[in-house]
Amino acid sequence: MSGFNGFDENFSLANKTALITGAASGIGLAIAKMFARKEADIIAFDKSSDLSELEKYVKNKGRLFMGISGDVRDKKALQTMVDKAVNDFGRIDILVNCAGVGLIDSALELREEVWDLTMDVNVKAPFILSQMVGKTMIDKGGGKIINIASQAGIVALEKHAAYSTSKAGLIMLTKILALEWGKYNIRTNAISPTVILTEMGEKAWAGEVGERSKKLIPAGRFGHPDEVAACAVFLASDAANLINGENLVIDGGYTIT
Repeated sequence: MSGFNGFDENFSLANKTALITGAASGIGLAIAKMFARKEADIIAFDKSSDLSELEKYVKNKGRLFMGISGDVRDKKALQTMVDKAVNDFGRIDILVNCAGVGLIDSALELREEVWDLTMDVNVKAPFILSQMVGKTMIDKGGGKIINIASQAGIVALEKHAAYSTSKAGLIMLTKILALEWGKYNIRTNAISPTVILTEMGEKAWAGEVGERSKKLIPAGRFGHPDEVAACAVFLASDAANLINGENLVIDGGYTIT
Protein backbone atom coordinates (compact mmCIF):
# COMPACT_ATOMS: atom_id res chain seq x y z
CA MET A 1 0.00 0.00 0.00
CA SER A 2 1.30 3.46 -0.89
CA GLY A 3 -0.43 5.27 1.98
CA PHE A 4 -1.27 8.10 -0.41
CA ASN A 5 -4.92 9.09 -0.56
CA GLY A 6 -4.68 12.40 -2.38
CA PHE A 7 -5.33 15.82 -0.88
CA ASP A 8 -7.39 18.97 -1.26
CA GLU A 9 -5.50 21.17 -3.72
CA ASN A 10 -6.91 24.25 -2.00
CA PHE A 11 -5.00 23.19 1.13
CA SER A 12 -8.19 23.10 3.18
CA LEU A 13 -7.94 22.55 6.92
CA ALA A 14 -11.64 21.74 7.26
CA ASN A 15 -12.61 19.58 10.25
CA LYS A 16 -9.22 20.20 11.90
CA THR A 17 -8.48 21.84 15.23
CA ALA A 18 -5.35 23.98 15.57
CA LEU A 19 -3.64 25.10 18.77
CA ILE A 20 -1.45 28.17 18.25
CA THR A 21 0.76 29.84 20.85
CA GLY A 22 1.60 33.52 20.55
CA ALA A 23 -1.66 33.96 18.66
CA ALA A 24 -2.61 37.46 19.81
CA SER A 25 -0.26 39.36 17.52
CA GLY A 26 2.30 39.21 14.75
CA ILE A 27 3.02 35.92 13.03
CA GLY A 28 0.84 33.91 15.41
CA LEU A 29 -2.17 36.11 14.72
CA ALA A 30 -1.63 35.86 10.96
CA ILE A 31 -1.42 32.07 11.18
CA ALA A 32 -4.56 31.80 13.31
CA LYS A 33 -6.54 34.00 10.92
CA MET A 34 -5.38 32.16 7.81
CA PHE A 35 -6.10 28.80 9.44
CA ALA A 36 -9.63 30.04 10.18
CA ARG A 37 -10.02 31.10 6.54
CA LYS A 38 -8.99 27.56 5.65
CA GLU A 39 -11.81 26.28 7.90
CA ALA A 40 -9.88 25.17 10.98
CA ASP A 41 -11.20 25.63 14.50
CA ILE A 42 -8.80 27.68 16.60
CA ILE A 43 -7.38 27.34 20.10
CA ALA A 44 -5.32 30.45 20.86
CA PHE A 45 -2.81 30.69 23.72
CA ASP A 46 -1.03 33.95 24.47
CA LYS A 47 0.39 35.93 27.36
CA SER A 48 -1.98 38.73 26.36
CA SER A 49 -5.39 38.63 27.99
CA ASP A 50 -6.95 40.36 24.97
CA LEU A 51 -7.83 37.77 22.35
CA SER A 52 -11.09 39.50 21.44
CA GLU A 53 -9.95 40.59 17.97
CA LEU A 54 -9.01 37.07 17.00
CA GLU A 55 -12.12 35.56 18.58
CA LYS A 56 -14.37 37.88 16.58
CA TYR A 57 -12.47 37.13 13.39
CA VAL A 58 -12.58 33.34 13.82
CA LYS A 59 -16.26 33.28 14.72
CA ASN A 60 -17.09 35.50 11.75
CA LYS A 61 -15.53 32.81 9.59
CA GLY A 62 -17.95 30.30 11.12
CA ARG A 63 -15.27 28.47 13.10
CA LEU A 64 -15.09 27.48 16.76
CA PHE A 65 -12.73 29.42 19.03
CA MET A 66 -11.12 28.95 22.41
CA GLY A 67 -8.85 31.64 23.82
CA ILE A 68 -6.61 31.09 26.84
CA SER A 69 -4.26 33.61 28.42
CA GLY A 70 -1.12 32.33 30.08
CA ASP A 71 2.66 32.00 30.15
CA VAL A 72 4.18 29.25 28.01
CA ARG A 73 6.66 28.66 30.84
CA ASP A 74 3.78 27.60 33.11
CA LYS A 75 3.59 23.83 32.68
CA LYS A 76 0.39 23.57 34.69
CA ALA A 77 -1.32 26.17 32.50
CA LEU A 78 -0.23 24.32 29.36
CA GLN A 79 -1.56 20.99 30.62
CA THR A 80 -4.86 22.57 31.65
CA MET A 81 -5.20 24.07 28.17
CA VAL A 82 -4.44 20.78 26.41
CA ASP A 83 -6.88 18.86 28.60
CA LYS A 84 -9.63 21.43 28.01
CA ALA A 85 -8.96 21.52 24.28
CA VAL A 86 -9.21 17.75 23.92
CA ASN A 87 -12.31 17.68 26.11
CA ASP A 88 -14.10 20.47 24.21
CA PHE A 89 -12.88 19.84 20.65
CA GLY A 90 -12.23 16.10 20.78
CA ARG A 91 -8.70 16.31 19.47
CA ILE A 92 -5.81 18.62 18.50
CA ASP A 93 -4.84 18.06 14.87
CA ILE A 94 -2.30 20.87 14.51
CA LEU A 95 0.09 22.48 16.99
CA VAL A 96 1.94 25.67 16.06
CA ASN A 97 4.65 26.70 18.53
CA CYS A 98 4.91 30.38 17.67
CA ALA A 99 5.36 32.15 21.01
CA GLY A 100 8.90 33.42 21.43
CA VAL A 101 11.21 36.13 22.72
CA GLY A 102 13.96 37.93 20.81
CA LEU A 103 16.18 39.66 23.36
CA ILE A 104 19.62 40.46 21.95
CA ASP A 105 22.95 41.60 23.34
CA SER A 106 26.64 41.00 22.79
CA ALA A 107 28.00 37.71 24.07
CA LEU A 108 30.19 39.55 26.57
CA GLU A 109 27.31 41.56 28.02
CA LEU A 110 24.48 39.01 27.78
CA ARG A 111 22.98 38.45 31.23
CA GLU A 112 22.31 34.94 32.51
CA GLU A 113 18.66 35.70 33.21
CA VAL A 114 18.16 36.77 29.58
CA TRP A 115 19.78 33.54 28.40
CA ASP A 116 17.54 31.48 30.69
CA LEU A 117 14.36 33.31 29.66
CA THR A 118 15.20 32.86 25.98
CA MET A 119 15.81 29.13 26.37
CA ASP A 120 12.73 28.62 28.51
CA VAL A 121 10.38 30.34 26.05
CA ASN A 122 11.97 29.43 22.72
CA VAL A 123 13.06 25.83 23.34
CA LYS A 124 11.78 24.35 26.58
CA ALA A 125 8.17 25.52 26.22
CA PRO A 126 7.78 24.16 22.66
CA PHE A 127 9.21 20.84 23.83
CA ILE A 128 6.92 20.57 26.85
CA LEU A 129 3.82 21.53 24.85
CA SER A 130 4.77 19.25 21.95
CA GLN A 131 5.19 16.40 24.41
CA MET A 132 1.74 17.06 25.90
CA VAL A 133 0.01 17.45 22.55
CA GLY A 134 2.05 14.64 20.99
CA LYS A 135 0.61 12.15 23.47
CA THR A 136 -2.94 13.15 22.48
CA MET A 137 -2.03 12.99 18.77
CA ILE A 138 -0.72 9.45 19.19
CA ASP A 139 -3.99 8.47 20.87
CA LYS A 140 -6.02 10.05 18.06
CA GLY A 141 -4.00 8.70 15.13
CA GLY A 142 -1.62 11.52 14.23
CA GLY A 143 -1.26 15.23 13.61
CA LYS A 144 1.01 18.08 12.55
CA ILE A 145 3.46 20.06 14.66
CA ILE A 146 4.93 23.28 13.26
CA ASN A 147 7.69 25.16 15.08
CA ILE A 148 8.41 28.77 14.20
CA ALA A 149 12.20 29.02 14.20
CA SER A 150 14.34 31.66 12.44
CA GLN A 151 17.09 32.25 9.92
CA ALA A 152 19.07 33.15 13.05
CA GLY A 153 19.07 29.47 13.91
CA ILE A 154 20.99 28.70 10.72
CA VAL A 155 23.60 31.45 10.44
CA ALA A 156 25.55 33.36 13.08
CA LEU A 157 24.28 36.87 13.74
CA GLU A 158 25.99 39.46 15.90
CA LYS A 159 24.36 40.01 19.32
CA HIS A 160 22.16 36.94 18.86
CA ALA A 161 23.99 34.44 21.12
CA ALA A 162 20.90 33.41 23.10
CA TYR A 163 18.32 33.86 20.35
CA SER A 164 20.29 32.05 17.63
CA THR A 165 21.20 29.21 19.97
CA SER A 166 17.57 28.80 20.99
CA LYS A 167 16.33 28.71 17.42
CA ALA A 168 19.05 26.28 16.38
CA GLY A 169 17.92 24.10 19.26
CA LEU A 170 14.30 24.35 18.12
CA ILE A 171 15.29 23.24 14.61
CA MET A 172 17.10 20.20 16.00
CA LEU A 173 14.18 19.44 18.33
CA THR A 174 11.97 19.46 15.23
CA LYS A 175 14.16 16.81 13.62
CA ILE A 176 14.21 14.60 16.72
CA LEU A 177 10.42 14.71 17.14
CA ALA A 178 10.02 13.95 13.44
CA LEU A 179 12.31 10.95 13.76
CA GLU A 180 10.68 9.54 16.88
CA TRP A 181 7.04 10.34 16.14
CA GLY A 182 6.83 9.81 12.40
CA LYS A 183 5.72 6.22 12.98
CA TYR A 184 2.66 7.58 14.80
CA ASN A 185 1.57 9.62 11.77
CA ILE A 186 2.80 12.83 13.37
CA ARG A 187 4.65 15.15 11.02
CA THR A 188 6.91 17.74 12.67
CA ASN A 189 8.44 20.60 10.70
CA ALA A 190 9.90 24.06 11.29
CA ILE A 191 9.63 27.39 9.49
CA SER A 192 12.59 29.77 9.59
CA PRO A 193 11.71 33.28 8.42
CA THR A 194 13.88 36.30 7.83
CA VAL A 195 12.86 39.59 9.45
CA ILE A 196 9.07 39.72 9.36
CA LEU A 197 7.30 43.07 9.29
CA THR A 198 5.05 42.65 12.25
CA GLU A 199 4.35 45.79 14.27
CA MET A 200 7.43 45.00 16.37
CA GLY A 201 9.53 44.13 13.32
CA GLU A 202 8.68 47.35 11.54
CA LYS A 203 9.86 49.39 14.53
CA ALA A 204 13.03 47.36 15.12
CA TRP A 205 14.14 47.41 11.48
CA ALA A 206 13.08 50.91 10.44
CA GLY A 207 15.46 53.38 8.81
CA GLU A 208 19.08 52.80 7.89
CA VAL A 209 19.51 49.57 9.88
CA GLY A 210 16.72 48.00 7.85
CA GLU A 211 18.00 49.31 4.54
CA ARG A 212 21.47 47.89 5.21
CA SER A 213 20.01 44.52 6.14
CA LYS A 214 17.79 44.31 3.04
CA LYS A 215 20.86 44.75 0.86
CA LEU A 216 22.09 41.40 2.20
CA ILE A 217 18.91 39.63 1.02
CA PRO A 218 18.91 38.62 -2.66
CA ALA A 219 15.15 39.26 -2.85
CA GLY A 220 15.79 42.76 -1.54
CA ARG A 221 13.05 42.89 1.08
CA PHE A 222 11.80 41.57 4.41
CA GLY A 223 8.83 39.26 4.82
CA HIS A 224 5.21 39.75 5.84
CA PRO A 225 3.27 37.72 8.42
CA ASP A 226 0.90 36.27 5.82
CA GLU A 227 3.87 34.77 3.96
CA VAL A 228 4.79 32.77 7.05
CA ALA A 229 1.12 31.87 7.58
CA ALA A 230 0.87 30.53 4.04
CA CYS A 231 3.81 28.20 4.68
CA ALA A 232 2.16 27.05 7.90
CA VAL A 233 -1.10 26.31 6.04
CA PHE A 234 0.78 24.16 3.56
CA LEU A 235 2.66 22.21 6.25
CA ALA A 236 -0.57 21.73 8.22
CA SER A 237 -2.48 20.46 5.19
CA ASP A 238 -2.65 16.93 3.83
CA ALA A 239 -0.57 18.11 0.86
CA ALA A 240 2.48 18.02 3.15
CA ASN A 241 1.96 14.54 4.58
CA LEU A 242 5.29 13.32 3.21
CA ILE A 243 7.24 16.27 4.64
CA ASN A 244 8.73 15.44 8.01
CA GLY A 245 11.67 16.89 9.95
CA GLU A 246 12.27 19.71 7.51
CA ASN A 247 13.08 23.37 8.13
CA LEU A 248 11.33 25.56 5.56
CA VAL A 249 13.49 28.66 5.18
CA ILE A 250 11.67 31.76 3.92
CA ASP A 251 14.36 34.42 3.93
CA GLY A 252 14.53 35.77 0.40
CA GLY A 253 17.83 33.93 -0.06
CA TYR A 254 19.71 35.50 2.88
CA THR A 255 21.18 32.22 4.14
CA ILE A 256 22.41 31.07 0.71
CA THR A 257 25.04 33.81 0.44
